[in-house]
Amino acid sequence: MARLAVLSFHTSPLSQAGTGDGGGMNVYVRELAAALARRGDDVDVFTRLEAPSASPVVDIEPGVRLHRVLAGPPRPLDKHDLVAHVDAFTEGVLARMLESPDCYGAIHANYWLSGIAGHALKHELDVPLLVTFHTVERIKAGGAADPARAAAEDAIVACADAVLASCDVEAAQLAGVLGVDADRVAVVPLGVDHAYFGPGDRTQARRALGIDPEGPLLLFAGRLQELKGADLAVATLGELARRGGSHRLVVVGGPSGPAGDAYEASLHEQAGDVGRGRVQFVAPQPHELLSTYYRAADACLVPSMAESFGLVALEASACGAPVVAADVGGLAALVDAGTTGLLVAERDPRAWADAVEWVTADPLLAMRLSTAAVLRAQRYTWRAAAARFDTIVRTTRASRLVSCA
Repeated sequence: MARLAVLSFHTSPLSQAGTGDGGGMNVYVRELAAALARRGDDVDVFTRLEAPSASPVVDIEPGVRLHRVLAGPPRPLDKHDLVAHVDAFTEGVLARMLESPDCYGAIHANYWLSGIAGHALKHELDVPLLVTFHTVERIKAGGAADPARAAAEDAIVACADAVLASCDVEAAQLAGVLGVDADRVAVVPLGVDHAYFGPGDRTQARRALGIDPEGPLLLFAGRLQELKGADLAVATLGELARRGGSHRLVVVGGPSGPAGDAYEASLHEQAGDVGRGRVQFVAPQPHELLSTYYRAADACLVPSMAESFGLVALEASACGAPVVAADVGGLAALVDAGTTGLLVAERDPRAWADAVEWVTADPLLAMRLSTAAVLRAQRYTWRAAAARFDTIVRTTRASRLVSCA
């Protein structure tokens, strides 16, 4: 296949997940690019330069090259401030692509900001555009959607040759909310690196982390922002404590977004009300090290308000941690309610505490949930995701009769 241009404007695949705007998308871009390269594809990932001393080009691994493009001041910016720099990013990416001796066969834009750039580059270079939104404004924000972003997403959808969804639930949302034609929505399930994320001894995992091996342990992993719902996880622990439970909670992640610092401070205050030592806050961890936290947990809480997929839920399942998740978006496709964990429709801590008690109270049931979670997660691999992605690119190029001499 001709070289693939991957746009990841607002966050680099090398950035630490769980901090700033880094999260599941970082993992997705990095792991999918690597899996495509192992199939023999050449992948160029374009992101924004965030430090003046950073190298403009980095070889991540054979077949995957990261290009840092100057667009706005070379320092971290909140993604809400990046719209003004999309044009500069687009021009910088175009210049790099035109300098390449290889022909680009397709553009894959991630998130709506990259989609704006991809829209322009598609018409400039006459190559197919594939878009993965990761989050869609009208799904995430509902009635409070930003009109400018919603309009941009509509324009991107109208332009894209294919809109990628992570599961059938997200595909239905894209069709219903954005009106994407069914023949332009393609499902590419995410994967999990089973070399890192697999089951193990819970006691040994807790010992490695310096966590007391006794008592039920809950885990929240993700960015500390209202959308991800860490406050509901802490409130759930508070409800369990009021019921006399000995549960503890580990929160792994860092503040994200303009209100991130204030939100983190409120979590610490809320945790203080639950009881001394019941909540442990841990700074964002290198992605592969999260597996030890998953293996240490009796249950992983994913109380997000919206999730297109929910990579944390998949990784936790792969490590044998039953998942208690919000019944939203892709989480509904990842968690088999009653088999690998539970889905909770309400945002009431009492309902979440009921679910946690059901998952953790009976050791035999917990073992059955853990085993089923591991087996279900084995369906998801980055190798399979890359094969599916390649098929979509080839089909799209063929339908457009794109030539790449």
